[in-house]
Amino acid sequence: MERRALNIAVLTSSRADYGIWLPLLQRFKLDAMHHVELIAFGTHLSPKHGHTIDAILNDGFEVQHRLDTLPDGDSPADIASAMGKTMQVFAQFWNAHAKQFDVVLCLGDRYEMFAAVAASAPFGVRVAHVHGGETTLGAIDNAFRHSITHFAQLHFVSAPAYAERVQSLTEKSEGIYTVGALSLDNLRNMELLTPEELTSQFHVNVDKQTILCTFHPETIAHERNADYGNELIAALLELAHHHVIITLPNADTSGDTLRRMFVDAFADNERVQLVENLGTHGYMSVMKHCGFLLGNTSSGILEAASLGKYVIDLGERQRGRAHGSNVVHVAIERAAIVNAVREIGQLGDWKGTNMYDIGGAAEGIVLAIENELC
Repeated sequence: MERRALNIAVLTSSRADYGIWLPLLQRFKLDAMHHVELIAFGTHLSPKHGHTIDAILNDGFEVQHRLDTLPDGDSPADIASAMGKTMQVFAQFWNAHAKQFDVVLCLGDRYEMFAAVAASAPFGVRVAHVHGGETTLGAIDNAFRHSITHFAQLHFVSAPAYAERVQSLTEKSEGIYTVGALSLDNLRNMELLTPEELTSQFHVNVDKQTILCTFHPETIAHERNADYGNELIAALLELAHHHVIITLPNADTSGDTLRRMFVDAFADNERVQLVENLGTHGYMSVMKHCGFLLGNTSSGILEAASLGKYVIDLGERQRGRAHGSNVVHVAIERAAIVNAVREIGQLGDWKGTNMYDIGGAAEGIVLAIENELC
């Protein structure tokens, strides 16, 4: 059967989701059958967060739409206001552009992604959702993710259990595809940097004694984030035999608070390096060469296993996500973190498979979209 060309939009609001989208965007570019437009908003336009729209452009992609939806701060009121602002901006955008897209791709669970998708509902936009059905008990994102699932007509999930949850939420079995974790296609498609190249490009030093640390706020218990930051900082100061690379947090409730705490604690510490944005290539390369991961990022759940890394997962933010035996849950307490680091640091590389790697997620998404719409 002959395929017809589709007009496809991709919503991207941060460095994190762009890194996941990258293999799908490359797949569309390689084929050139369909017309794909990028809608960049959120922290992509923020100098403080690295103005990561530049990374998209440097990768050779055009950004057709740039929407200013940045929050003014990181308090609950600021985040709520940013959600309202995002809905207003996208109400105007969908009013002008909704009819030109056959499908709009969205990803994950963040508040700004929810607002963009919710604003599309009155316009009858066909939405395809990636990474639905998952659970993160320590973040308000959990509610946003499930809400986006209800707005979507197509669903690309990372594991069979999540397909079952999406079916339960929507009370429909149609339009649900289990494709695995899209970000894992990056590990198939890119040649990762050597330690020497990482030092040259990003001025970071990485070896088996290096801890890759990414710690985001817990948005369910946001009032405790300063305490959590103090516990993590105290632990890292005590771990004097480890080099640490900290990637700074996203724009979440109390995100700026954690940023200031990390800068104040480590700005003059030669053993701890603070990095705004390594990009997908740099981040995966650091993960490959580091000793292990510490923090509460989804990359520890989804990607670390494919690179043979143990993960010390802190607190509740990722609690509820299925994971391999390389992930160890630890309370956000100085002594617990120090003990876990000393134990994990002796284990070397993890040997095992990745439950989210079922092969070729980007190809699976493209084929499913064509099956549904062409």
